[in-house]
Order: sequence, then C-alpha cells, then structure tokens
Amino acid sequence: MQRLLLIIGFLLLFTVEILRVYFIMPFPGSQQTNTISFAYWLSGNIVWLRILAFLLILFPVINIFKNGKKQARIILPSALLLYAIVFFFINFQAEADKMFYQPHQLVFAQPGTNKIKGDKLVIGVAINGEAKAYPIQFIGYHHQVRDSVGHTPVIVTYCTVCRTGRAFSPEVRGKVETFRLVGMDHFNAMFEDATTKSWWQQATGVAVAGPLRGTALQEIPSRQSTLAAWLQQYPNSFIMQPDTLFADEYKDMANYDKGNGKSSLTKRDSLSWRSKSWVVGVKYNGESKAFDWNELVKSRIIQDSLRNIPVLLTLESDTATFHVFDRRVKGKVLSFTKYNDEQIIDNTQSIWNMAGDCTNGILKGEKLQSLQAYQEFWHSWQTFHPETKKR
Repeated sequence: MQRLLLIIGFLLLFTVEILRVYFIMPFPGSQQTNTISFAYWLSGNIVWLRILAFLLILFPVINIFKNGKKQARIILPSALLLYAIVFFFINFQAEADKMFYQPHQLVFAQPGTNKIKGDKLVIGVAINGEAKAYPIQFIGYHHQVRDSVGHTPVIVTYCTVCRTGRAFSPEVRGKVETFRLVGMDHFNAMFEDATTKSWWQQATGVAVAGPLRGTALQEIPSRQSTLAAWLQQYPNSFIMQPDTLFADEYKDMANYDKGNGKSSLTKRDSLSWRSKSWVVGVKYNGESKAFDWNELVKSRIIQDSLRNIPVLLTLESDTATFHVFDRRVKGKVLSFTKYNDEQIIDNTQSIWNMAGDCTNGILKGEKLQSLQAYQEFWHSWQTFHPETKKR
C-alpha cells in the first residue's frame, strides 16, 4: 500500500508541474486543443495539489529511510532531487514571464535624435495630439509595453507567433490594471491581470479564463507601418528606443520584420493561405475578411466590401506599409485604379496617394476614412475569427 501511495504521489508531483506549463507554452500538441479552462484550474490549485502529493509520499518516505533497503534509500533521494530540478526549471526558467521581461527603462526620442532606421516596422498610436511609435523588434520580445499616449494609459502588445500587434486600454472595471505575460493559448500570447488573476488573450483583448472571463479590454486604434511612413503622417512622433539591457534579445529579432524569424513559429511562409502566410485582416460591423498579402504586393491596391461598406486596401512603395479605407467620399462610392507606383486614380479622375489623401482633381483635399486592420499570420486570423471570409 505504501509503495502505491509513493508511486501515486510522485506521479502527481511531476504531472502537475509539467502540465501546468505544457498547456500554456508552445510544446508539441499543446496549443491545438481547448484546454485553457483546465490549465487555469491547474494553475490556481497547484499549491494544494503539491501539498496533496507530499502528504501521499510523506509516510512511505519516512518508512523507507527508517526501514527500507539500501537500494530504496538511494533511489528515493534521487527521485526527490529530480523533482527539485524539474520544479526549479519550470518555475524559474520555463514560465513566460521568466523568459520575456518588460523594459527596465522606457526611453523615447523625437526624429532629430532617433536611432531607429526608417525601414523598421512599428506599431503606431496617436491620441489627443500625441503620437508614439513602438518598433516591433522591441515589443516583439517584450510582448507588452505599458505607457501613456496623450495622457491616456495604453498597453501596446505584440505576439510574434501570431504576428499580431494590438493596443488596448489597461483599464479594467475603472482601475488601471497591471498585466504579466503568463503563456499562450492557441499560439497567442496570454496575459494575467494582477487583481483578479484572469487570463486575457492578446489577439482579441478578451478574458478567456478566470473571474472576468468574457470581459473585453477596450481596443485603442493603432497602425502598423514602417517608421518612415509613420513619420510622414506624424512628423513630431516620439519613437521608442532600445533598452540596452536587452541588446542580445533585440538582435535575435532583427530580421523578424521581413518574415525571417529564427524559429518555425515565427518564420513566414511565402506562399498564400498557408498557416504562416501573411494576410491583412479586417473586421467591420461583425464581418471579418482576410486579404492575401501576396495579392496586395502584386496589385498594390485591392477593392472589396464588408457589410456593404466598400473598402480599399493600398500598399505604399516600401511594400510594407499598408492601409485599409472606406471608399465612400461625400456619400459616393469611389472606384480606384493604379496611377503609378506612388498614386492611385478614382472614377472622378481625382488622384490620391497611397495614404488616402487626394492630391489633385475635383476631390483635392479630401481624405479617405481609415479602418482598423492588421497584418498577421493566416492561422492566427482564422483561429480568432473563425467566421472569416477569404479574399
């Protein structure tokens, strides 16, 4: 009986430690199933499960040390040492927030003193007359940056495995909340708030486990573009600078912008509609649609509609900065064709730049209304927008 208790106790000790991390980190087979509720329960009850396991092995361990054979007295400490190693590795090495840290110093520069190259991709946020740009090379490692823009608290997030950049208000039930990176669900970064310990999905801002399950953070409009393109629109923007403590981590992210991630989880598939293919995702009035990045690069403009809203996708000459617009101006739907590498022309013969500004013709001075859109991996957009349509 004591041997059975010993086996059950050790199995429980090792199993709960391993599964607690397995279900929320990108191990083989861990991210394809809906196990988040069990993972959350396991995380919340890990201390009690450890106590139970130690109680199961307590008397058998004492008996073995007192009366057991020499072989058993050698094996038992080895098993305990192995558990200690597993415990240390999982709790101090393998947890997400022990692998990816927040900036120790959040430093910004204006264009005159900025050291970030213009071709680097950024997530840009503009609020109340203030604009800030967050290079993906940096926030891709940190996963989240807590800041304020225009005196408004923001949390700028990025998941490299999904290629999803999002900005949210960190306010939860009237309180500005603090979040930590806890792991991932369906290959998407997941954060835990400090107050309720609920788990929040990065791609949607929705709590997927815990007391606030189903609650959504308010998304703040953001835009992905090259830094040069962002500064064209916001010439006085502040630009996040590197934290020197993370130089090696940033170096590992140097080629991520171009789709050359260091692992298969972050590397782009250059073909269309594969798991790691790039798409532009748009959601409007409850309808979602994904547009093939390769098609956009080839044609430079795409026209379509969502929920009877006519939309226009454009790609600037840097082949990295994209825009999604409502094609209606003064109540009329415009149709566009490519004019040259820098401009498009509509059915009134007015000429527009790729950023949606009319520069010549009867509509000169008009500006197309921007729609929130994202560049991300097809597997991510499809997972978190299962009803999506493909263009």
